[in-house]
Amino acid sequence: MISSVSAPAKAPRGVHRHKPEATPYVDLTRSEWSALREKTPLPLTAAEVEKLRGLGDVIDLDEVRDIYLPLSRLLNLYVGATDGLRGALNTFLGDTAEKAAQSGTPFVIGVAGSVAVGKSTVARLLQALLSRWPEHPRVELVTTDGFLLPTKELQARGLMSRKGFPESYDRRALTRFVADIKAGKDEVTAPVYSHLIYDIVPGQRLTVRRPDILIVEGLNVLQPALPGKDGRTRVGLADYFDFSVYVDARPEDIERWYLNRFRKLRATAFQNPSSYFRKYTQVSEEEALDYARTTWRTINKVNLLENVAPTRGRATLVVRKGPDHKVQRLSLRKL
Repeated sequence: MISSVSAPAKAPRGVHRHKPEATPYVDLTRSEWSALREKTPLPLTAAEVEKLRGLGDVIDLDEVRDIYLPLSRLLNLYVGATDGLRGALNTFLGDTAEKAAQSGTPFVIGVAGSVAVGKSTVARLLQALLSRWPEHPRVELVTTDGFLLPTKELQARGLMSRKGFPESYDRRALTRFVADIKAGKDEVTAPVYSHLIYDIVPGQRLTVRRPDILIVEGLNVLQPALPGKDGRTRVGLADYFDFSVYVDARPEDIERWYLNRFRKLRATAFQNPSSYFRKYTQVSEEEALDYARTTWRTINKVNLLENVAPTRGRATLVVRKGPDHKVQRLSLRKL
């Protein structure tokens, strides 16, 4: 249970107490959050968690039980409440065309955070857990990588060194993709990105067909919309989210995780002859790690501090990890 706050003791004469800083969030320790799962059963096995876990991540069944099972319960409650609001709207509209248009609108969840913080694992876990609830079995997961501009376009615009920054995405296409799903279109497609070739795959499309829940995972999914050329405010991607999660950690911890992941990729995926990064298996480990450190400090860390971290305050839930990748605290936005 959430710890109760006792009444403050009377301050000694001459001592002025400061009121706690007002915040839109409820802060919870790991144990307080874990208790909120109540009797929700754990539907995943250790083997399933292993398949969902990202390279370098240390999520195990205890972490799933303590952190992500309560989150799936909370999200299930949110989905049910949203369905109730939709029912109220349909009652108000009556038998009109608008009523039909409101039926079957999917619940959309955004998952944001830095490179190497573990947001992809979080998104996959949520997909697996939420799809086990009988109320919403069709859960789709889409990453924003597919909306990165193709390498040729990035090179033409001089943006290769800013890949992952907001300007390296086709933000209009990404927003339209989610808007179409939210509108209840029968079939919506998106480009496919390959981490092997480090580029969009020509001619391949991902198809999403009327999901109950859509999870959108990416670095900048909580970015506010930029004003148009006419100065008017546009609708942004996050405006379509019903719930959002920001995965947080100290930059120095994320850098260490990033370098550890790079080492593991160098020994595995980078060995593929088709890999864009194969060249880093042809040099010494120290030379390869020097490249990784430079990439982190000049690209990924800059993007984190300038673009990603400033969106943390827009999230519904902030999940804070410690140095060991384990979640330590959570902040849930008040309604």
